[in-house]
Amino acid sequence: MTPSDSGSDPSRDLGFDRPHSARMYDYYLNGKTNYEVDRQGAEEALKAWPAARSAARANRSFMHRAVQVLTGAGFTQFLDIGTGIPTSPNLHEVAQGVHPEARVVYADNDPIVLTHARALLESTADGRTAYVEGDITEPDGILGAPDLARTLDLNQPVALSINAVLHFVPDDRDPYGIVSHLLSALPAKSALFLSHVTADIDPTGVGRLVDVYNARGVPTRARSRDEVARFFTGLDLMDPEVALAHKWRPDVSVPVPAGAVIPKPRRAPSDDEVSLWAGVALKP
Repeated sequence: MTPSDSGSDPSRDLGFDRPHSARMYDYYLNGKTNYEVDRQGAEEALKAWPAARSAARANRSFMHRAVQVLTGAGFTQFLDIGTGIPTSPNLHEVAQGVHPEARVVYADNDPIVLTHARALLESTADGRTAYVEGDITEPDGILGAPDLARTLDLNQPVALSINAVLHFVPDDRDPYGIVSHLLSALPAKSALFLSHVTADIDPTGVGRLVDVYNARGVPTRARSRDEVARFFTGLDLMDPEVALAHKWRPDVSVPVPAGAVIPKPRRAPSDDEVSLWAGVALKP
C-alpha cells in the first residue's frame, strides 16, 4: 500500500512524514499497513527495547481474554478507543463469537486506520460494527459521534476498551480526567479494561523505548502500577486486579475465528518483555 492507495481526501494531512503509534504497532505484529517512516521508527524502538514485539503480542492476547471474560459475563456492547490497524481476530470477532448480536464501535485518530477499518471490520449479520474517527484527548468528539449513537445504546452497559493507548497521553492532557469523563457517559454495570506500558520491571529498556517515541514526535509516558491502578478509581476491579498483561487470567481460552492467525511465541515471555500493566473493572 502506498499513500495514494488510502482513498482519503488528498488535501488531508495523513501523517506520512512522521511515524504513527498504530502503524508502528502493526509493524510489531508483522502487519502490512505501515510505511517507511513507521518502519524506521519501529526498528529504532526495537533496537532500544527488543521486547516491543513480545509486548505487542501480549497486549493483544490480553485484549482477547478480557473480551472473552466480559462477553461471558453478558456484555454485548463495546467501545474500543485506539483500535489500531485491524488484525484478525479483532475485538468484534471475539465478542460476536460469543454473542452474534454484539455491537462494537472502534475509534482511532489515524485516517489510514479508518480506511482499513471500513474495509475489513465486517460484523455478523445479527450484530453491528462501526468506526469513529476521533482522538482520545477529545472524548466528547467520540461520545457525540453519530455512528456511535446509531450503534450503541448508552443506557445499557458498555465495555470501554483503552488498550496500549493511555501511555501516549501525557500528563498535561489529563489522562485520568479523560477516562473519568468517558466512564461518566456510561451507565452503571459498564466496564473498563485497559493496558499501559510501565518501566517498573525494566526501567532501562523501557526508558530507552520512551525516549525513542518522544524523539520521533510521539509523546509517550510510562506509568507505575500505582499510577495505572488510579485509572480504576471508584470501580470494582476483577481478579487479579492490576497485573502484568500476560498474567491477567492466562488460562482463559479464546476460540480463533476461521481464517485468523495468532502467532504462537516459541516460549512464554518474561515479565520484563511484557512490561504492561493491565486490568478489568466494573462500574458500580
